[in-house]
Amino acid sequence: MPIKPTILQDRYRNRGTAFSLEERAKLGITGRLPATVETLDEQAARAYAQLQDQPSNLHKYIYLNRVHNQNQVLYYKLLGDHLAELLPVVYDPTVGDAIQQWSTDFRDSRSVFLSIDRPGDVRASFESLGLGADDVDLIVVSDAQAILGIGDWGVNGTDISIGKLAVYTAAAGIDPNRVIAVNLDVGTDNEQLLNSPRYLGNRHARVTGKRYDDFIALYLKTASELFPNALLHFEDFGPSNARRILVENAETYRIFNDDMQGTGAIVMASVFSALKVTKEPWVEQRLVVFGAGTAGTGMADQIHAAMLRDGATPEEAKNNIWLIDVHGLVTDDMQDLPDYQRVYARSKAEVSSWADGEVDLLTTVKRVKPTILIGTSTAHNAFTEDVVRALAQGVERPILLPLSNPTSRIEVMPSDAVLWSEGRALIAVGIPVPPVEYNGIIYTIGQANNALLYPGLGLGAIISGARHVTDNMLLAAAEAVAGQVDVSQPGASLLPPVENLRASSATVAIAVAKAAAADGVATKSHENLIQAVQDTMWQPVYPTGDVEDER
Repeated sequence: MPIKPTILQDRYRNRGTAFSLEERAKLGITGRLPATVETLDEQAARAYAQLQDQPSNLHKYIYLNRVHNQNQVLYYKLLGDHLAELLPVVYDPTVGDAIQQWSTDFRDSRSVFLSIDRPGDVRASFESLGLGADDVDLIVVSDAQAILGIGDWGVNGTDISIGKLAVYTAAAGIDPNRVIAVNLDVGTDNEQLLNSPRYLGNRHARVTGKRYDDFIALYLKTASELFPNALLHFEDFGPSNARRILVENAETYRIFNDDMQGTGAIVMASVFSALKVTKEPWVEQRLVVFGAGTAGTGMADQIHAAMLRDGATPEEAKNNIWLIDVHGLVTDDMQDLPDYQRVYARSKAEVSSWADGEVDLLTTVKRVKPTILIGTSTAHNAFTEDVVRALAQGVERPILLPLSNPTSRIEVMPSDAVLWSEGRALIAVGIPVPPVEYNGIIYTIGQANNALLYPGLGLGAIISGARHVTDNMLLAAAEAVAGQVDVSQPGASLLPPVENLRASSATVAIAVAKAAAADGVATKSHENLIQAVQDTMWQPVYPTGDVEDER
């Protein structure tokens, strides 16, 4: 006879060895646990010791996933106590390794899977969760076409949504009982997956065109009807779809794309800090983006918005932005330019005298004399000594943001950039790096980690009940992040560290909620916004009261 399922199999209510003897008797689990009754702190210490024994970050990821499936409170207690250490384990870069093995190592999943081959199941799939209209604050969805730096992974990309939600909860206290992870399975162009007997997703090429667009529209309509208060977070969609989906639906739905808007806003935070050093206004910035994909153009969009807010006309702002892709400087004579690049394409006549044929990065830097150079190309060492020295010759304090990751893809290492710019470049990067010493000054290099921003942005949108995510909300989030560092000292970081993300996220949430109210998109108001933020943030503690009434 099989053993009867108990509360020990319910990750939402399970406390494991923290159940008192009286609770064990009441719940019918007497004798199902060792005699010792532990506190949550003792459980977390034991779990952390077990975690440290794991031989690799991937094994740590699997161990944490097992804890999450057994005891949600313990998982978030463990994650919160060691957040800076475990962020690279539960999300980028380790989640990329887990995704590549997801079908082979399939254990279970906390996601909703929506297949483009069965659109009639979309509503039923959500309804199977048994959640009401007021029960969901946040949904993270991905079609897994552009997972981190590893590309198209189809249904294997499910864990990208789960990982994002884990960061939302650990960093900003988004209630994990009020979120949903979604995978949109529209097929995959990954031949390795299509020919693997263990692949669990749809075995056909990615669907494109009208059928894809109709499926996205169905998802948005259904999710917003069933859960009208939920922020709809889009993650790791391909460049041909991400910007278009956002632009076409931003005024209709409560939608947010972290790859474009979140990445753009954390770059904005870096620039806000840097401009406190240079004392220059936004309208005087000249931006070159090397790597004109979704992320790079999203950054351009945010800086364009800041220029407008600072008094520039749309045309003036656009004329201060240059994009470079694999074919060189983006110009209006190039064939098949995607919409997101066409917006910023330079006139061919304007640059025809710069070079015969395509205009490369070094030529652009010499001609434009950018105040800001951003790298999102994944082209390792693309910012050569010649490029960095030309950048530093053009302006006194250039803002240099080589953001590609991991280390094998960064455009220039800060140790080289500090040397080649003679300590004048204001630098933030996409990877964690140690401080750099030059001429007796220690340069602390900030990491442009989206986790500094999007959890607080999401919390602010939830607290304010924002109908849309506006440019001013993004700018407010960026300013709130930048406001947490003091750049008055030589070598100071442009961005705060990730060690105290919950406090940082609370600060961002307050700024975002205020911006939502100012923009007229807030549907909720609070007598004391600071207290409202604190009251909303979920804490990883075992609730008091009757355990049978939990959740």
